[in-house]
This record gives sequence, C-alpha cells and structure tokens, in this order.
Amino acid sequence: MIIAKQKKKENIAEYILYMWQVEDLIRAYNLNMDQINKNIVERFNQPEPVKKEISDWYAGLVDLMQEEDKKESGHLQFIQNTINDLNDLHLWLLKSPDHLDYIDIYNKAKAGIIELMNKSKGSVENEVEACFNGLYGILMLRLQQKTINIETATAMTSVSQLIALLSKKYKLIEEGKIEL
Repeated sequence: MIIAKQKKKENIAEYILYMWQVEDLIRAYNLNMDQINKNIVERFNQPEPVKKEISDWYAGLVDLMQEEDKKESGHLQFIQNTINDLNDLHLWLLKSPDHLDYIDIYNKAKAGIIELMNKSKGSVENEVEACFNGLYGILMLRLQQKTINIETATAMTSVSQLIALLSKKYKLIEEGKIEL
C-alpha cells in the first residue's frame, strides 16, 4: 500500500508492474489473509495502525480478486483500466505532431511490440498491455536469474524506453503540464 501509493504518484508504469507483482504474491498465498498478514504485513517496520491499514489494503485486493474471479490469473479491472488509459494516451501521442520524440521511440520499439502482440495470441487488448506483459515477463526471468537472449533483451530495451517515456508524459498530463 505504501509502496503502491508512492509508485502511482511517481511512475505509473512502475505502479502497474508493482501491482501485478502484488496480485501474484496474493495468489502465492492462496488469497489467505492469515498467511498474507503473517508473511507480508507483519514484516513491515511500521506502527500497528499502519500495519492495520496495510492489512486492510491487502484484504480489499483479495476481495476484489475473488469478486472479479482473478484467483488464478488475470489482472484487476482498476489496473486494466489504467493500462487502457495509457493506451489511449499512447494512441494520442502517435497522432500528435508535438510529440515526435514519442513517435521516434515507438518506431524503434515497433518490431518488438508486434512480436509481443503475436506471442499473446489475442490475449492482450492493446499495444501498451503487450508492452507491460513483455516487461513483466523479463522482470520475472531476472528474478529467477534466468538467461535472456540478446534479441529479446534488445527488443525489450526499446519497449522499456517507450513505456518510460509514456509514463513521463502521463505524469506531465496529470500535473497539467501537457494538455490533451
């Protein structure tokens, strides 16, 4: 909760990837709040009222995952909505003559994005979601200390740069420094 709030404010892409990790962590504990409290919440070096707030946050996510039938896989609707909002921004930036920097980085990442879309076999709704799936996959491979081939690493570097710039522009819009 504390980390999620900070990431959402500072970098929307990091927030989405973090929330996907939280979903997977909740699943690893079988959506069991006793286990989540014991293994996650209690490890926070925070006063009891803050731990209670963190526990309530996890419990709310568990409830949503059950309500939305995301116990085994998939992402919560509010996170998917954020990705869809980012995709809307992505499409707008691609049409805007004022954002040639974004268009340039997109063109460098395009082959990688097409590959990610093809690998998804229709399971992703848009290019931005495909990018996040790729980034999350790389993150999981790195956490497992698995080897990433050079072609994948190169493609994901350009995808990562695109998502970083998209996040930066999203923040500027949120701050009122860019108008749609």
